[in-house]
Amino acid sequence: MVESAATRRQAKQLGEYVRTWRKLLNLRMDDLCERANISRSTLTRIEQGHPGVSLGAFLEVVRCLGQLNTLTAALDPYETDLGRARADLKLPERVR
Repeated sequence: MVESAATRRQAKQLGEYVRTWRKLLNLRMDDLCERANISRSTLTRIEQGHPGVSLGAFLEVVRCLGQLNTLTAALDPYETDLGRARADLKLPERVR
């Protein structure tokens, strides 16, 4: 899969945010890896913003940093004007 330039930039930004949260919480890489049950190389890839890292590994790291609920809330469509405006519409079962 080829990522767009925008995706690569945002992945790098997310990685920097993960690194900053880890440092703010005074967590060593090895400690976070143990808590998230991932390898050090996977955490390094997350912090460097490699978009090929599994979603599961990324979410485990975010959970261990105490930010999983914040991330989930940020993606909640019903917390947006568009989502609230269309909340009463029946969403299609499948979108192709």
